[in-house]
Amino acid sequence: MGPKTNTLTDTFGRAHSYLRISLTERCNLRCTYCMPAAGVPLSPKAHLMTADEVYAIAKTFVDHGVTKIRLTGGEPLVRKDFREILQKLASLPVRMGITTNGITVDRFIADFKKNNLKDINVSLDSLDVQKFKDITRRDYFERVYNNILLLEKEGFNVKVNVVLIKDFNDSEIVDFIGLTKDLNISVRFIEFMPFDGNKWNVKKMVSYAEIMKLVNTAYTSEKLLRLQDAPNDTTKNYSIKGFKGSFGIISSVSNPFCDSCNRLRLTANGCLKNCLFSSSESNLLGLFREGKSIIPSIAKAVKAKQKIRGEMDTLEKLKESNLHSKNRSMITIGG
Repeated sequence: MGPKTNTLTDTFGRAHSYLRISLTERCNLRCTYCMPAAGVPLSPKAHLMTADEVYAIAKTFVDHGVTKIRLTGGEPLVRKDFREILQKLASLPVRMGITTNGITVDRFIADFKKNNLKDINVSLDSLDVQKFKDITRRDYFERVYNNILLLEKEGFNVKVNVVLIKDFNDSEIVDFIGLTKDLNISVRFIEFMPFDGNKWNVKKMVSYAEIMKLVNTAYTSEKLLRLQDAPNDTTKNYSIKGFKGSFGIISSVSNPFCDSCNRLRLTANGCLKNCLFSSSESNLLGLFREGKSIIPSIAKAVKAKQKIRGEMDTLEKLKESNLHSKNRSMITIGG
């Protein structure tokens, strides 16, 4: 099989060119929507992909059409061999990105530049110090905020991810958009999604329509500009006339974008997930360590991908907790 085969094309004609690789299940924050309050059982170190295994498995995907790789976690920068992994992956012909909580990115600026990693997504769910502490269960707001400013100053493509929860941080939507006035960043509002242990409830979700209602109240139609979304983009993008940056909305729950999905996920313990919402997995690492080809398993997993959200194709199905409780918690999937 070569790169021109349809290994990464599913039965709905979606070609998967984007691989998100979780490097660790560990994190130095404890965000409520990501990690259950009691924590999660962590995979033993021996069960996690080594740096060489990350590279070898990633290369297989690249050989079959992946052109973009994003490193996630947990928090990918807590992994001690992160620099080694980054250097190995940077040798592949792909666009590199990372999703991080931003706490330690200042220590890796030179590494990012050396390895041509330009796309950095930073999670920041509140501009209020106490709210940040409440949702992350840690007191790192100033460090994260200052590192966002540093990344923007250093010329990276910075996106700030904001998971919205009703009656908690939805009052900050306009404040977040205000950041884009003088900063060349993209703020992305993400609908609260259901995962094992995060106590999801549809009443906690702030929908795309509700977000836009607040935006339209704050800005006139002349000032609100609809931007052209990139192919396979998960985000509906906007900007305010005269502002340096932009903002967008990721509406995975109220208005899913499954028709154009090109993403696959590889967990830190080497399992392939064909959809963020699906509970099914394929253990690629086990096959790899047995010396077997992982290509048939990849092809089978891709072909098994459902049309919409792992068969949870309606809001009513999302409300059935027994369905999403079969999935992993977000921290063990990878953002």
